[in-house]
Amino acid sequence: MIDSNQRSHPEYLRLLAPEALAKLSRLELVARGVVEGFVAGRHRSPYKGFSVEFAEHRQYAPGDDLRDLDWRVLAKSDRYYIKQYVEETNLRTTILLDASGSMKYAGRQAAPYQGETLSKFQYGQYLAASLTHMLIHQQDAVGLVTFDTKIRRYIPARSRANHLRVILHELADTAPGEETSLAPIFHDVAERAHRRGLIIIISDLFDDPEELLGALHHFRYRKHEVLLLHVMAEEELTFPFERWCEFRDLEVAGQRVEMDPRSIRSEYLDSVRRFLRRIELGCGQMEIDYVPLSTRQSFDVALARYLANRRNRGR
Repeated sequence: MIDSNQRSHPEYLRLLAPEALAKLSRLELVARGVVEGFVAGRHRSPYKGFSVEFAEHRQYAPGDDLRDLDWRVLAKSDRYYIKQYVEETNLRTTILLDASGSMKYAGRQAAPYQGETLSKFQYGQYLAASLTHMLIHQQDAVGLVTFDTKIRRYIPARSRANHLRVILHELADTAPGEETSLAPIFHDVAERAHRRGLIIIISDLFDDPEELLGALHHFRYRKHEVLLLHVMAEEELTFPFERWCEFRDLEVAGQRVEMDPRSIRSEYLDSVRRFLRRIELGCGQMEIDYVPLSTRQSFDVALARYLANRRNRGR
Protein backbone atom coordinates (compact mmCIF):
# COMPACT_ATOMS: atom_id res chain seq x y z
CA MET A 1 0.00 0.00 0.00
CA ILE A 2 1.29 3.50 -0.88
CA ASP A 3 0.70 6.24 1.65
CA SER A 4 -0.12 9.83 0.76
CA ASN A 5 3.43 11.01 1.51
CA GLN A 6 4.85 8.55 -1.06
CA ARG A 7 2.30 9.66 -3.64
CA SER A 8 3.21 13.32 -3.15
CA HIS A 9 6.96 12.63 -3.30
CA PRO A 10 7.61 10.27 -6.22
CA GLU A 11 10.88 8.38 -6.43
CA TYR A 12 12.51 10.69 -8.95
CA LEU A 13 12.33 13.63 -6.53
CA ARG A 14 14.98 11.99 -4.34
CA LEU A 15 17.50 13.22 -6.91
CA LEU A 16 16.71 16.81 -5.94
CA ALA A 17 18.58 16.74 -2.67
CA PRO A 18 17.55 19.70 -0.46
CA GLU A 19 21.07 20.04 0.94
CA ALA A 20 22.54 20.27 -2.55
CA LEU A 21 19.96 22.80 -3.75
CA ALA A 22 20.65 24.96 -0.69
CA LYS A 23 24.39 24.97 -1.45
CA LEU A 24 23.76 25.84 -5.09
CA SER A 25 20.98 28.39 -4.57
CA ARG A 26 23.29 31.42 -4.76
CA LEU A 27 25.37 30.11 -7.65
CA GLU A 28 24.75 30.04 -11.38
CA LEU A 29 26.27 28.49 -14.48
CA VAL A 30 27.00 31.13 -17.10
CA ALA A 31 28.46 30.38 -20.52
CA ARG A 32 31.94 31.79 -21.05
CA GLY A 33 31.66 32.12 -24.80
CA VAL A 34 28.81 33.11 -27.07
CA VAL A 35 25.71 30.95 -27.33
CA GLU A 36 22.78 30.82 -29.69
CA GLY A 37 19.19 31.04 -28.57
CA PHE A 38 15.88 32.84 -28.80
CA VAL A 39 15.12 33.90 -25.24
CA ALA A 40 16.65 36.95 -23.59
CA GLY A 41 18.90 35.90 -20.72
CA ARG A 42 22.34 36.15 -19.13
CA HIS A 43 24.55 34.66 -21.88
CA ARG A 44 26.32 36.39 -24.75
CA SER A 45 24.86 35.80 -28.20
CA PRO A 46 26.76 35.80 -31.51
CA TYR A 47 24.04 38.09 -32.86
CA LYS A 48 24.06 41.87 -32.44
CA GLY A 49 20.99 43.64 -31.16
CA PHE A 50 20.17 46.30 -28.62
CA SER A 51 21.08 45.09 -25.15
CA VAL A 52 23.50 46.33 -22.49
CA GLU A 53 27.04 45.63 -23.75
CA PHE A 54 28.40 47.83 -26.55
CA ALA A 55 29.77 45.97 -29.57
CA GLU A 56 30.35 48.35 -32.48
CA HIS A 57 28.94 51.16 -34.63
CA ARG A 58 27.18 50.84 -37.94
CA GLN A 59 26.05 53.54 -40.32
CA TYR A 60 22.52 54.85 -39.88
CA ALA A 61 19.91 53.50 -42.30
CA PRO A 62 16.38 54.86 -42.87
CA GLY A 63 14.01 53.27 -40.38
CA ASP A 64 16.53 52.98 -37.54
CA ASP A 65 15.42 54.28 -34.17
CA LEU A 66 16.91 57.73 -33.61
CA ARG A 67 17.26 56.92 -29.92
CA ASP A 68 20.11 54.57 -30.86
CA LEU A 69 22.12 57.27 -32.61
CA ASP A 70 25.54 58.00 -31.16
CA TRP A 71 25.25 61.74 -30.68
CA ARG A 72 28.90 62.12 -29.72
CA VAL A 73 30.04 60.66 -33.03
CA LEU A 74 27.56 62.93 -34.83
CA ALA A 75 28.95 65.99 -33.06
CA LYS A 76 32.54 65.09 -33.92
CA SER A 77 32.15 63.83 -37.49
CA ASP A 78 28.77 65.12 -38.65
CA ARG A 79 27.92 61.50 -39.56
CA TYR A 80 25.06 59.34 -38.37
CA TYR A 81 26.01 56.08 -36.65
CA ILE A 82 23.94 53.60 -34.69
CA LYS A 83 25.32 51.98 -31.54
CA GLN A 84 25.06 48.20 -31.67
CA TYR A 85 25.16 45.99 -28.62
CA VAL A 86 25.73 42.30 -27.94
CA GLU A 87 22.48 40.52 -27.26
CA GLU A 88 22.11 38.20 -24.33
CA THR A 89 20.31 34.94 -24.81
CA ASN A 90 19.41 31.65 -23.21
CA LEU A 91 21.90 28.82 -22.87
CA ARG A 92 21.29 25.41 -24.41
CA THR A 93 22.95 22.71 -22.34
CA THR A 94 23.16 19.01 -23.14
CA ILE A 95 24.14 16.73 -20.26
CA LEU A 96 25.77 13.44 -21.26
CA LEU A 97 25.57 10.83 -18.49
CA ASP A 98 27.68 7.69 -18.80
CA ALA A 99 25.46 4.66 -18.00
CA SER A 100 28.04 1.97 -18.79
CA GLY A 101 28.75 -0.96 -16.51
CA SER A 102 31.88 0.52 -14.97
CA MET A 103 29.76 3.30 -13.46
CA LYS A 104 28.16 0.70 -11.15
CA TYR A 105 31.22 0.66 -8.95
CA ALA A 106 30.75 1.99 -5.41
CA GLY A 107 33.89 1.91 -3.35
CA ARG A 108 33.83 1.68 0.43
CA GLN A 109 35.41 5.12 0.71
CA ALA A 110 32.58 6.88 -1.14
CA ALA A 111 30.84 9.64 0.78
CA PRO A 112 27.48 8.38 2.09
CA TYR A 113 24.37 10.24 1.00
CA GLN A 114 20.81 9.77 2.24
CA GLY A 115 21.90 6.62 4.02
CA GLU A 116 23.59 4.93 1.06
CA THR A 117 27.08 4.72 -0.37
CA LEU A 118 26.90 6.17 -3.85
CA SER A 119 28.18 4.38 -6.91
CA LYS A 120 29.80 6.47 -9.61
CA PHE A 121 26.54 6.33 -11.53
CA GLN A 122 24.43 7.49 -8.59
CA TYR A 123 26.94 10.26 -8.00
CA GLY A 124 26.47 11.24 -11.65
CA GLN A 125 22.68 11.11 -11.31
CA TYR A 126 22.77 13.64 -8.49
CA LEU A 127 25.17 15.88 -10.39
CA ALA A 128 22.94 15.81 -13.48
CA ALA A 129 19.76 16.44 -11.46
CA SER A 130 21.27 19.37 -9.56
CA LEU A 131 22.64 20.98 -12.72
CA THR A 132 19.32 20.52 -14.53
CA HIS A 133 17.44 22.15 -11.67
CA MET A 134 19.87 25.08 -11.62
CA LEU A 135 19.80 25.67 -15.38
CA ILE A 136 16.03 25.46 -15.79
CA HIS A 137 15.57 27.88 -12.92
CA GLN A 138 17.91 30.21 -14.84
CA GLN A 139 15.38 29.86 -17.71
CA ASP A 140 17.99 28.02 -19.75
CA ALA A 141 17.30 24.96 -21.88
CA VAL A 142 18.58 21.53 -20.80
CA GLY A 143 18.71 18.21 -22.60
CA LEU A 144 19.91 14.77 -21.51
CA VAL A 145 21.76 11.95 -23.22
CA THR A 146 22.26 8.60 -21.47
CA PHE A 147 24.56 6.07 -23.10
CA ASP A 148 26.81 3.03 -22.82
CA THR A 149 27.96 1.50 -26.13
CA LYS A 150 25.15 3.40 -27.83
CA ILE A 151 22.83 6.28 -27.07
CA ARG A 152 20.07 4.90 -24.88
CA ARG A 153 17.97 8.06 -24.62
CA TYR A 154 18.30 11.48 -26.22
CA ILE A 155 16.06 14.16 -24.71
CA PRO A 156 16.36 17.47 -26.61
CA ALA A 157 17.01 20.65 -24.66
CA ARG A 158 13.93 22.48 -23.37
CA SER A 159 13.52 25.30 -20.86
CA ARG A 160 9.93 24.72 -19.73
CA ALA A 161 9.46 24.15 -15.99
CA ASN A 162 7.87 20.72 -16.52
CA HIS A 163 10.94 19.63 -18.48
CA LEU A 164 12.74 19.24 -15.16
CA ARG A 165 10.34 16.43 -14.28
CA VAL A 166 10.96 14.76 -17.66
CA ILE A 167 14.72 14.68 -17.09
CA LEU A 168 14.43 13.60 -13.45
CA HIS A 169 12.17 10.72 -14.50
CA GLU A 170 14.71 9.58 -17.06
CA LEU A 171 17.59 9.84 -14.62
CA ALA A 172 15.72 7.82 -12.00
CA ASP A 173 14.68 5.15 -14.50
CA THR A 174 18.17 4.65 -15.97
CA ALA A 175 20.47 1.92 -14.69
CA PRO A 176 24.07 1.30 -15.80
CA GLY A 177 24.41 -1.62 -18.14
CA GLU A 178 26.80 -2.37 -21.00
CA GLU A 179 30.41 -1.73 -21.97
CA THR A 180 31.86 1.74 -22.56
CA SER A 181 32.21 3.35 -25.97
CA LEU A 182 32.65 7.06 -25.40
CA ALA A 183 34.25 8.43 -28.56
CA PRO A 184 31.56 7.30 -31.07
CA ILE A 185 28.83 8.61 -28.75
CA PHE A 186 30.48 12.03 -28.49
CA HIS A 187 30.90 12.25 -32.26
CA ASP A 188 27.21 11.37 -32.69
CA VAL A 189 26.04 14.00 -30.21
CA ALA A 190 28.33 16.63 -31.74
CA GLU A 191 26.66 16.05 -35.11
CA ARG A 192 23.17 16.29 -33.62
CA ALA A 193 23.75 19.44 -31.54
CA HIS A 194 23.56 22.03 -34.30
CA ARG A 195 23.22 25.18 -32.20
CA ARG A 196 26.27 26.09 -30.16
CA GLY A 197 25.88 25.77 -26.40
CA LEU A 198 27.27 23.96 -23.39
CA ILE A 199 28.04 20.23 -23.33
CA ILE A 200 28.36 18.73 -19.83
CA ILE A 201 29.86 15.23 -19.73
CA ILE A 202 29.61 13.10 -16.58
CA SER A 203 31.69 9.94 -16.93
CA ASP A 204 34.55 7.87 -15.54
CA LEU A 205 36.12 8.20 -19.03
CA PHE A 206 37.07 4.54 -19.38
CA ASP A 207 38.15 4.69 -23.01
CA ASP A 208 41.25 5.19 -25.13
CA PRO A 209 42.48 8.71 -24.25
CA GLU A 210 43.48 9.68 -27.79
CA GLU A 211 40.13 8.65 -29.25
CA LEU A 212 38.39 10.38 -26.37
CA LEU A 213 40.27 13.64 -26.91
CA GLY A 214 39.58 13.46 -30.63
CA ALA A 215 35.86 13.21 -29.92
CA LEU A 216 36.00 16.11 -27.44
CA HIS A 217 37.70 18.17 -30.15
CA HIS A 218 34.63 17.56 -32.32
CA PHE A 219 32.52 19.48 -29.79
CA ARG A 220 34.98 22.36 -29.79
CA TYR A 221 35.12 22.35 -33.58
CA ARG A 222 31.34 22.80 -33.53
CA LYS A 223 31.83 25.84 -31.23
CA HIS A 224 30.41 24.21 -28.10
CA GLU A 225 31.74 24.97 -24.65
CA VAL A 226 32.56 21.72 -22.84
CA LEU A 227 32.50 20.90 -19.14
CA LEU A 228 33.97 17.48 -18.33
CA LEU A 229 33.08 16.09 -14.89
CA HIS A 230 35.42 13.12 -14.48
CA VAL A 231 33.93 10.90 -11.76
CA MET A 232 36.11 8.19 -10.22
CA ALA A 233 35.91 6.17 -7.03
CA GLU A 234 38.62 6.88 -4.48
CA GLU A 235 39.77 3.25 -4.69
CA GLU A 236 40.35 3.67 -8.43
CA LEU A 237 42.62 6.61 -7.69
CA THR A 238 44.58 5.17 -4.77
CA PHE A 239 44.26 1.37 -5.15
CA PRO A 240 44.40 0.74 -1.37
CA PHE A 241 43.82 -3.03 -1.54
CA GLU A 242 46.23 -5.17 0.52
CA ARG A 243 44.95 -8.75 0.48
CA TRP A 244 44.30 -11.20 -2.31
CA CYS A 245 41.14 -10.02 -4.05
CA GLU A 246 38.80 -11.11 -6.79
CA PHE A 247 38.49 -8.31 -9.35
CA ARG A 248 35.39 -8.41 -11.55
CA ASP A 249 34.84 -6.65 -14.85
CA LEU A 250 31.58 -4.72 -14.39
CA GLU A 251 31.11 -4.38 -18.14
CA VAL A 252 31.72 -7.96 -19.29
CA ALA A 253 29.82 -10.71 -17.50
CA GLY A 254 31.98 -13.52 -16.15
CA GLN A 255 35.27 -11.67 -16.48
CA ARG A 256 37.03 -11.97 -13.14
CA VAL A 257 40.51 -12.64 -11.82
CA GLU A 258 42.08 -13.29 -8.42
CA MET A 259 45.40 -11.64 -7.65
CA ASP A 260 47.59 -10.04 -5.04
CA PRO A 261 46.93 -6.29 -5.52
CA ARG A 262 50.30 -5.39 -4.06
CA SER A 263 52.01 -6.96 -7.07
CA ILE A 264 50.37 -4.54 -9.52
CA ARG A 265 49.83 -1.41 -7.40
CA SER A 266 52.83 0.55 -8.65
CA GLU A 267 52.17 -0.18 -12.32
CA TYR A 268 48.45 0.48 -11.90
CA LEU A 269 48.96 3.86 -10.21
CA ASP A 270 51.50 4.90 -12.85
CA SER A 271 48.96 4.07 -15.57
CA VAL A 272 46.24 6.06 -13.81
CA ARG A 273 48.52 9.09 -13.39
CA ARG A 274 49.55 8.99 -17.05
CA PHE A 275 45.91 8.72 -18.11
CA LEU A 276 44.80 11.62 -15.92
CA ARG A 277 47.69 13.82 -17.06
CA ARG A 278 46.90 13.13 -20.72
CA ILE A 279 43.22 13.98 -20.30
CA GLU A 280 43.96 17.12 -18.30
CA LEU A 281 46.59 18.31 -20.78
CA GLY A 282 44.38 17.61 -23.78
CA CYS A 283 41.43 19.42 -22.22
CA GLY A 284 43.64 22.39 -21.35
CA GLN A 285 44.81 22.65 -24.96
CA MET A 286 41.20 22.72 -26.15
CA GLU A 287 40.03 25.12 -23.41
CA ILE A 288 37.72 22.48 -21.95
CA ASP A 289 36.86 22.73 -18.27
CA TYR A 290 38.21 19.49 -16.83
CA VAL A 291 36.98 18.74 -13.30
CA PRO A 292 38.33 15.55 -11.65
CA LEU A 293 35.92 14.30 -8.98
CA SER A 294 36.28 11.56 -6.39
CA THR A 295 33.19 9.96 -4.92
CA ARG A 296 34.91 10.35 -1.55
CA GLN A 297 33.83 14.00 -1.64
CA SER A 298 30.11 14.74 -1.40
CA PHE A 299 28.76 15.65 -4.83
CA ASP A 300 27.06 18.84 -3.62
CA VAL A 301 30.24 20.16 -2.02
CA ALA A 302 32.27 19.34 -5.14
CA LEU A 303 29.76 20.96 -7.49
CA ALA A 304 29.34 24.10 -5.37
CA ARG A 305 33.11 24.49 -5.15
CA TYR A 306 33.52 24.18 -8.91
CA LEU A 307 30.76 26.70 -9.66
CA ALA A 308 32.16 29.20 -7.15
CA ASN A 309 35.64 28.86 -8.66
CA ARG A 310 34.23 29.23 -12.17
CA ARG A 311 32.40 32.39 -11.17
CA ASN A 312 35.54 33.86 -9.61
CA ARG A 313 37.65 33.03 -12.67
CA GLY A 314 35.08 34.73 -14.87
CA ARG A 315 35.49 38.06 -13.13
